[in-house]
Amino acid sequence: MKQGRLRSVLTVLAAVVVLLLVWRAPELLGEAGSPGAGAGARTSDTESGTDPGTDPDSGLPWVDPAELPTEARDTLDLIEEGGPFPYSKDGAVFFNNEQNLPDHDEGYYREYTVETPGSDDRGARRIVAGSSGELYWTEDHYESFERIPR
Repeated sequence: MKQGRLRSVLTVLAAVVVLLLVWRAPELLGEAGSPGAGAGARTSDTESGTDPGTDPDSGLPWVDPAELPTEARDTLDLIEEGGPFPYSKDGAVFFNNEQNLPDHDEGYYREYTVETPGSDDRGARRIVAGSSGELYWTEDHYESFERIPR
């Protein structure tokens, strides 16, 4: 009887160890899943001070272009194609007066209108493009931004 109970306890213990190993496998193997990276070889996002949902250059959250309104995606296409743009102010220098984007020399950023259905004017939505190709989305006329991946 004792031997049967011991065998049951060992079986349960072995199952728990296997489950723990499977559960912790990504950490033990490292982010890329490569053996040898080991748990001590990488720092967590908290330890490194980065957030995978945040652009490390600007500190702004990322936004998937697929999550943007259709009009924003249309403006992204126009930017990619080089125009023509529907508004004369499209492509004008964005001065970053609110300082919500990384600091650069004047003329580094250009702004583009994102049409707002039902608005009698250009509305509040814009895409701002940096000279190095980075793109930013604002739906509240520069009060807040999100970084658009390329």
